Amino acid sequence: MISKNIIKFIHSLEQKKNRKTEGLFVAEGPKVVGDLMRRKIPVTIIATAEWINNNNPNCGNIIEVNEEELRKVSFLQHPQQVLALFPIPDKNLPAPVSEMPADKLYIALDGVQDPGNLGTIIRIADWFGIDTILCSHDTADAYNPKVVQATMGSIAGVHLLYTDLADTLSRLNSKMPIYGTLLEGKDIYKEELSSNGVIVFGNEGKGISPTIRRLIDHEILIPCFNSGNTAESLNVAIATAITCSEFRRR
Repeated sequence: MISKNIIKFIHSLEQKKNRKTEGLFVAEGPKVVGDLMRRKIPVTIIATAEWINNNNPNCGNIIEVNEEELRKVSFLQHPQQVLALFPIPDKNLPAPVSEMPADKLYIALDGVQDPGNLGTIIRIADWFGIDTILCSHDTADAYNPKVVQATMGSIAGVHLLYTDLADTLSRLNSKMPIYGTLLEGKDIYKEELSSNGVIVFGNEGKGISPTIRRLIDHEILIPCFNSGNTAESLNVAIATAITCSEFRRR
């Protein structure tokens, strides 16, 4: 039996301020929770007897519920056997920033607002072996339940660092080139790309802000192959996938 207080507490974690206060985020479903549990130990698990018996989870606080009780606590339209609370990791940048490994590839997000886009980008970063994403303070919160679900568990393997993006980029190691995806950029398939550096992706509607644009060393573009009327630009998550694939292919 799950208490009203626990239901109220979990629902409170839908708000960023409460997630920050409690240091917890919500994950749901066998796939997402299972992937997270391979990398993190949950604080609380709320699950059906079937899921508990099949998974034998390592958690000190396990609450067994039926399907109806799970629906009361879930953020999903169709709950899937299990909901878990995980600790939010420390999201502060290492100091000084210049000591971030210069031989790695990073993603930077300048005001990406849509939770689905952010979650997909985190999943893309995980797939392409990019373990750190630098986020401007106005980028969506990575631990929003919608973002967590969209990552399909990849949030456990990618560091999300919220920072003053302009300041951080300006203080990076000089050996780290900064690439930016811009409509006036040069064809990504013809440009020379490095195996390290930072790739900046901008807001869904406004693109990369003028402040960040001034810090970009190489402006790149995914060319359109449709000569007729078509969309003005690609969805930012799709653009991230294509760009990361091209950098890794080289």
